[in-house]
Amino acid sequence: MSGGVEWALHCCVVLTSVHEPVPAARLAQLHDVSPTYLAKQLQALSRAGLIHSVQGKSGGYTLTRPPEMISVLDVVDAVDGTGPAFVCTEIRRRGPMATPAEACTTPCAISRAMAAAEAARREALRAVSVADLAAEVESDHGAGALNGIAAWLGTPGG
Repeated sequence: MSGGVEWALHCCVVLTSVHEPVPAARLAQLHDVSPTYLAKQLQALSRAGLIHSVQGKSGGYTLTRPPEMISVLDVVDAVDGTGPAFVCTEIRRRGPMATPAEACTTPCAISRAMAAAEAARREALRAVSVADLAAEVESDHGAGALNGIAAWLGTPGG
C-alpha cells in the first residue's frame, strides 16, 4: 500500500472529531505534510465519495457518511485503486522448461496462494471501520484525544 493510504486514514479519523468542514491546509499542518501531497489523497477520497468538499470561507472537508459506514478497505481502494497487490504474469510459460499455454488451464499454486492472501487482506481491511480506528486512537492516546485535535483545528495557528 502507498503512503497516501496512511495519510488518508489519518484524515478520515480526524474528520470524525469535527462537525464543521476542515480546510485541507489545516489538515496538512496538523499532520506536518505537504499540502500538495495531502490534497491528492483528499481528492481521491472525494472522488470515491468518502469525503465532501465544502467551498467558501468556512470550507473544507467533511465525511460523507457516519464513520461506522466507511471501512479501511474503502479508503485503501480510494487511494490505491481496487486492483490486487499481486498480478500473475504466467512465468510458468517462459524459459526452456516453459509449460505450454494450452496446459495452463487453471491458476498455478503461486497465483492461487497470492489470490487467497489478497482475499484475506481485503476481508481484514473491510472488517475495520474509520469509527473503529477513532476508538483505537482514543484508547491509545487517552479519552479526549480527538476532542483536543478538534479544538486545535478550530483555533487558527494552533
